[in-house]
Amino acid sequence: MKSWQLVRVIAGSLILMSLAFGVPGSPLFLSPWWLAFTAFIGVNLLQSGLTHWCLMETLLRKLGLPAGC
Repeated sequence: MKSWQLVRVIAGSLILMSLAFGVPGSPLFLSPWWLAFTAFIGVNLLQSGLTHWCLMETLLRKLGLPAGC
């Protein structure tokens, strides 16, 4: 798996997890503050799309994952 693919898998997983913990109707609900984490991930994805730089991808490349296309 390429680093850019893993970034998307991680971001999607964290968004789903934070929604499960932050939406009051969820059986896994903990606190509505988890929705702030969802917003944080969204802002980072937006920043990454505009600047073409992603900290998570940089870290994954340093761990040895190939960059891809």
